[in-house]
Amino acid sequence: MSASHPSQPTAPPRLTDRAALLRNRARADRAGREHWLHELALAEVQDRLADINRRFTAAAVVTGNPDFWRAAMPGARVVADAPELDLDPAAHDLVIHALALHWADDPVGQIVQASRALRPDGLFLAVLPGGQTLAPLRAALAQAEVEVTGGLSPRIAPFGEIRDLGALVQRGGLALPVADQITQAVSYRDLFHLARDLRAMGEGNALDRRLRRPTARAVMLRAAEILATTAPDPDNPGRIRLGLDLVFLTGWAPAENQQKPLRPGSAQIRLADALSKRTT
Repeated sequence: MSASHPSQPTAPPRLTDRAALLRNRARADRAGREHWLHELALAEVQDRLADINRRFTAAAVVTGNPDFWRAAMPGARVVADAPELDLDPAAHDLVIHALALHWADDPVGQIVQASRALRPDGLFLAVLPGGQTLAPLRAALAQAEVEVTGGLSPRIAPFGEIRDLGALVQRGGLALPVADQITQAVSYRDLFHLARDLRAMGEGNALDRRLRRPTARAVMLRAAEILATTAPDPDNPGRIRLGLDLVFLTGWAPAENQQKPLRPGSAQIRLADALSKRTT
């Protein structure tokens, strides 16, 4: 009788082909990377930091667009969004994860590492696409591929909903988690100009299970037709308009002097009474 061997644990499926992601980013850099989405994220980050009554003096930024963030925050330590973050323990009072968490195979692991790099009561702030970002494009590509080829392959990274993304902060060991979202409408001449802009941002398809050969032109032409019908720009006839949902996640490294949420049942006034006072 042959000896039995314990089965090896199965590795979880990878979301991202990191080599392809780095190639996409390098190609965008060589051509002159498009930064408008990072500029929008930076402005929103600055607004949120301005609302906090604190001066941060030891910031770090985790990102796939280091040149932009080094110029934007010259005093910060800027590191790549690698699986192992190049951050020292308890070295920072602010860690910003900038438009890269959606490519992480282990987003909770990224947040845990950022948490370890924070000093007590330091702030973690992440910005990433979520929600219905590029949903009409995803649907148009899927429908076109099924119609033309009879098959279906992943083309756009999955984007989490705000509630699920907010839960990641607490799972990452941070306190007082908060998640909020803005939507930015973008208008393009057609699908091909949209695809060109995504490539210019270094955001082309880098999914591990993507189709490994060029997409048939017939698929793209049919997808362009569908998108023109499902996502027309009401203010600019003949163009398409999509929404980009940017989700912002914040959490604080635990500290002894930190505000704590109240224990359930410890409120001094009933919610119904509070609401009635607001309406009178």
